[in-house]
Amino acid sequence: MAGFFSGILNSILSVIAVTWWVALPVALFYVFWRIWLYHVFVAYLKTLNWIVLEVKIPATIDKTPKAMEQVFAAVYGIYSFGFKVLQMYVEGHLREDWISFELVGLAGGVHFYIRTPSSYRNIVESAIYAQYPEAEINQVTDYMDLYPRTLPNKTYDIWGTDYHLIRADAYPIQTYHYFEEITEERRLDPVSTITEVMSKLKNDEMIAIQIFVSPTGPDTGRDWKKEAEEVRDKLVGRKKPEKKTFSGAIKDFINNLAKAAFKHPEWPEEVKKDDSGKLASLTVGERDVVEAVEKKMSRLGFETNIRFVFIDRRDNFNRSHIGAVMSTFHQFSTQNLNGFRPNLDTMTLIRGNIKYMKKTRLWYKKRRMWEAFKRLYWPRRTSVLNVEELATIYHFPTTTVGAPLLRRLGAKKGEPPAGLPTE
Repeated sequence: MAGFFSGILNSILSVIAVTWWVALPVALFYVFWRIWLYHVFVAYLKTLNWIVLEVKIPATIDKTPKAMEQVFAAVYGIYSFGFKVLQMYVEGHLREDWISFELVGLAGGVHFYIRTPSSYRNIVESAIYAQYPEAEINQVTDYMDLYPRTLPNKTYDIWGTDYHLIRADAYPIQTYHYFEEITEERRLDPVSTITEVMSKLKNDEMIAIQIFVSPTGPDTGRDWKKEAEEVRDKLVGRKKPEKKTFSGAIKDFINNLAKAAFKHPEWPEEVKKDDSGKLASLTVGERDVVEAVEKKMSRLGFETNIRFVFIDRRDNFNRSHIGAVMSTFHQFSTQNLNGFRPNLDTMTLIRGNIKYMKKTRLWYKKRRMWEAFKRLYWPRRTSVLNVEELATIYHFPTTTVGAPLLRRLGAKKGEPPAGLPTE
């Protein structure tokens, strides 16, 4: 047995001795290429000048989240529609840029922030003013500066997690159409639940939700619409057309030649598959699922990540706010479609019964969560939400939302009249 393995090892060494001069340069080039891509990507990220915009909503908003849906549709304008080789591998623009829509609760009130590269400020402001002309948008100092540069520390503790979809991206969550009623008294606002929780915060407490959005499409390397079409075809029992090979074409020709005297030739592309029977056999619920999938993929989509953190003093850490916020995500879930669940890999807890260095590992996860939140690190795992779903989870509340600390404008700043003398 030892001689057998020795022979295999000698054979491998012989191959390496003959081919090293080809394999080594290839391996070194691969290592260099990966290092280069990382270098140019990090250099590109450093060039982004991030700014924080606060949106102060008017005292009365009668518009439904449909208006915010149009805002996200306008933000889709940051889509590059295909990068050039120079942009990707020299300038480091290896992926689409992203914008963070943030809902933050502090002891002083509930705030709506938008964190964006300065180059997209005009797109964001124009999109919001087009739908909410009475709103007020100002560049403000970063609210994260209220807390130490590193967390957790001896004074403050942090809890956080990312959220993603439970099922495949093709299945939608429960959108704002479900919450709407004809009469205003019965109209529900899905944002009201989270704003009520944020309105109960005390000094030194903060609840913050970041919603990263990055346009996705065929040019981004993730054709989510094609994935959704595959899910739909599977639901209705539609089979993919088989790819015709040369050997298969020869086989079809021989079969048709043998039956030529008795039967008209039939070629695979001429055989039409009737799916009407399969569609008719679907139940009402199954038809609703297919319709929901088709509706989702008909809208513009964004690669999305939802990040939630809660910060409080270590000596009085109120964990009840964590459960209250997490429960608000259940309102978007349905049994037959989709919903949100926390990412256990990023959640600041230690799973399992292994107690070895448990406190150190927990501290490391919390530190990593704070760095990801503060520096807007793009996550490894994301979900795809369309503009309707995004407008459901992030929009400016209507007048029916009565959160006491919701910051609304008492009056709108007016523009000076045209032709006003300047001297």
